[in-house]
Amino acid sequence: MPRPRKSLVSLDATPYYHCVSRCVRRAFLCGEDSVSGQSFEHRRGWIEQRLLDLADIFAIDIAAYAVMSNHYHVVLHIDKDIAQHWTETEVIERWHRLFKGSMFSQRFMQGEALSKAERNALSEQIEEWRNRLISISWFMRCTNETIAREANKEDQATGRFWEGRFKSQALLDEKAVAACMVYVDLNPIRAKLAETPESSEYTSVKQRIKAALKAKQSKQILNQTGLFPFAGNPRKAMPEGLPFRLTDYLELVEWTGRIIREDKRGAIPVNLPPLLERLNIDAKHWLYLSQHFESPFKGLVGTAHTVRNACERLGKQWVQGIKQCETLFSSR
Repeated sequence: MPRPRKSLVSLDATPYYHCVSRCVRRAFLCGEDSVSGQSFEHRRGWIEQRLLDLADIFAIDIAAYAVMSNHYHVVLHIDKDIAQHWTETEVIERWHRLFKGSMFSQRFMQGEALSKAERNALSEQIEEWRNRLISISWFMRCTNETIAREANKEDQATGRFWEGRFKSQALLDEKAVAACMVYVDLNPIRAKLAETPESSEYTSVKQRIKAALKAKQSKQILNQTGLFPFAGNPRKAMPEGLPFRLTDYLELVEWTGRIIREDKRGAIPVNLPPLLERLNIDAKHWLYLSQHFESPFKGLVGTAHTVRNACERLGKQWVQGIKQCETLFSSR
């Protein structure tokens, strides 16, 4: 029996989570239906835009994403601290961008006076909404329900569009985060839908490359709108962002994707990208992770040490896949 989602999410353990949602129908989420010949390619844009729109509402950042034919991947970063600093008005404004809210919140935003009892009830609602705005379950719900309604309307169909539960993995350290992001960004290349990262449609890596090229051409500061930025290698007084350099990450994606494209799993170049050296992961283990990240692990992903620490926080005595963590995230 699947464990409750709340038993697998601990912001004390990690703010990073990899989520996958799959379509339950024979008809494609995106792409072309080989039976009817109808193209659903435009739905990729629906999902991409919805993810980026929600990242502007929730206290959740998008580190990576890839929209495939019958599923999509997204790596999320939960920013609990920023949500705690939102004023009550900010929380209401964000929630009203998703739902109508309540009678009390509508009246409050219109400047009407509330009684003490009504104000207390509204405060309770606001705290509930604040917690929902840092919830990956609510983020995925708000993504999937919107897409399902639009797809059902277009298909003139009713019933379930998505599988009942989305899959999630907690990424416990920077090794797991980097491996998962590369795995997600290289989905189209592994599926032979693209030959290069910059031609991988509806992926975060293509958006990052476009932003980097635009900044270089205009000689302006890189603006990665809608995506969690790269903050550089870990250091004191580090700004909020991914603990890597963008150039190192793109080099690692290109290096990994080139080996996948050329079908040279055993041919490891001597000149490893700097990021892979810093992460201290064996190159052959890295290539396996970049192609099979979902299958070896269940809920928790990271070094064996970080997995055991997370188990203690979550009250779990054992986690499936810890042997694979010991092997795949080692330097040997």
